[in-house]
Amino acid sequence: MSSDFERLLRLRNEMNKERPEFLRHLWWKKPKFKNDPKWRKPKGIDNKMRRQLKGFPPVVKIGYRGPSLTRGLHPTGLKPVVVHNVSELEGLNPATTLIYISGAVGLRKKVEIFNAASSRGFRVANPPRILQHSTPGGVGQ
Repeated sequence: MSSDFERLLRLRNEMNKERPEFLRHLWWKKPKFKNDPKWRKPKGIDNKMRRQLKGFPPVVKIGYRGPSLTRGLHPTGLKPVVVHNVSELEGLNPATTLIYISGAVGLRKKVEIFNAASSRGFRVANPPRILQHSTPGGVGQ
């Protein structure tokens, strides 16, 4: 089972490399789209991108989807879970979940959640900044 899962993760990684970057119609022409050219479905009656004519960017289709078993997982194969407090760590399996500490949590609680998660064997994707950039002389020195 794990070898099949690892094979699907590798397959998803290869598919991601070949998948085009989906950008909205006329992103190359309108300056207001260049700053944030996120995807919008083309809906015009004469829209050449919607009609999928040659020379125009590709349209999002179901054929670009990855394997269903790996959909929504972190590249490590772990399921990402957002945690707001220490009590939310209960009932989670450290072998299958990756912890993200919520951005709405203050620094003191972030350190508390990080210490509790690391002591229980969880991997934390976004450890508090005070732990990332701490210097031997203390914070900010």
